[in-house]
Amino acid sequence: MPAERSALSQAPLASDNERMILDIIRRHGTMARSTITSHTNLTQQSVHRLVEGLVGRGLLRTGAPVGRARGQPSPTIELVRDGASAIGLSINTDSVILCITDLACDVIVEERLDHQPRHREETLRAIAARLDALLADHGIAKDTVAGLGFSMSGFFVTDDPAFNAPEPLSDWSLRDLRPELQRTFGLPVWLENNATTGAIGESMCGVGLWCRTFAFLSFNYGFGGGLILDGKPFHGFHGNAGELSGIYMPGESERRPALQYLLARLQENGTDIDSIASLCQKFDPAWPGVEDWLAEIMPQVDRLVATLIAVLDPQAIVFGGQLPPKLGQMMIERTHLPSQRVHRYGVGPPEARLVLSETAGDAAALGAALLPLKMRYFT
Repeated sequence: MPAERSALSQAPLASDNERMILDIIRRHGTMARSTITSHTNLTQQSVHRLVEGLVGRGLLRTGAPVGRARGQPSPTIELVRDGASAIGLSINTDSVILCITDLACDVIVEERLDHQPRHREETLRAIAARLDALLADHGIAKDTVAGLGFSMSGFFVTDDPAFNAPEPLSDWSLRDLRPELQRTFGLPVWLENNATTGAIGESMCGVGLWCRTFAFLSFNYGFGGGLILDGKPFHGFHGNAGELSGIYMPGESERRPALQYLLARLQENGTDIDSIASLCQKFDPAWPGVEDWLAEIMPQVDRLVATLIAVLDPQAIVFGGQLPPKLGQMMIERTHLPSQRVHRYGVGPPEARLVLSETAGDAAALGAALLPLKMRYFT
């Protein structure tokens, strides 16, 4: 039977120093134990003790020694991939995506469920049944699962937190979902909007491998974003940092780069596309209406990019979400950067790189799955 909420804990499963060690090995991969110390502010003896403790708990393991010119060979240290796992659940307006990751943050399985998520209770029952089957198929014991990360389109309106989600997800909106999710799945639960989990996925498995500060643009039925500052997600005071649609005035709403408006434009022009998921999978740049839509929304994209560069000074701005890669590349090529303006002495400031998402699969579902691991095992 699922555990009651009071029995579920979101507490870290490792100390701060243990999490630092685990995160170093996650980022750098298999490494000699002797080299770990140089990435910390700890003594070699402390690192040795921490590593041995994590080996004893089945989270790290030793490998073949690395030969050195002097002294004893140093064993290699790596994460035990099946030492822990986590589950991500991404609810979009027309799709449900489940993702299970291992301790090394690699995807074990990602699956798009053949289910429209308009009815919450029915959808959760279907997800729970499919999740149990996936865990059994992949031999994953429930007691190794660190938790479930839940992501959905929308912004937070209370401290509970409750989502204000797009109209197709009204049954999920304005309610504290955490108790229901914990009862259904019997796991600790973390909730974030899908733009923030997309940014987390990107930070741990995509652009974040070479970039520490970036903005993630999440193009879905609606439009939002997530911010990664020095490798960590920035949530803001109310949890809504990156709610980028908020920069547009009411009269500009339908000219913001939300894919619902492209979908409507394509349908008006006779293209048989009935969902954002189909749009992403089947996108053709030659479809009637694509160029007209781009001409309409690109001034708003230009303003957004200029604002992010001026306020955040990011190393990169990532075009992601459910955005078809070909459409994302078209948008990047049409974006006017502030550096194209005339600057004093002919010299402008350094600017962000505009790049497509570099994660494999669905970044929001991946980020949702990585959220419990990040909160409980990593930094």
